[in-house]
Amino acid sequence: MKNILKLEELAMLSLALYLFTLTEFSWWIFALFFFAPDLGMLGYLVNTKTGAFTYNILHHKGIAISLYLTGIFLSVPILMFTGIIMFAHSSFDRILGYGLKYSDNFKNTHLGVIGRT
Repeated sequence: MKNILKLEELAMLSLALYLFTLTEFSWWIFALFFFAPDLGMLGYLVNTKTGAFTYNILHHKGIAISLYLTGIFLSVPILMFTGIIMFAHSSFDRILGYGLKYSDNFKNTHLGVIGRT
């Protein structure tokens, strides 16, 4: 089952890369901002509850899709770009086994516990 989920995430990452080709932005901009959603981890400097909240907001695919679609409907390329980056990064993370975080511990995700238990 894990391999099927990883293939699904790979398909979503591929979709994000395709959608990016339809934008006006250069690939170096994509590379520069690809890991920007990980800034959500800074919330863990406050506590695990805040960290999980900030991390999950920046890794939530529903929010990413909403930003992208809002960018399309309002003709705001930066919103489209932000949505694509969030979606692509989240898919990449999930291929590696990093899921949305529970508030008790960074290693406790919706995909299971990451790292050594």
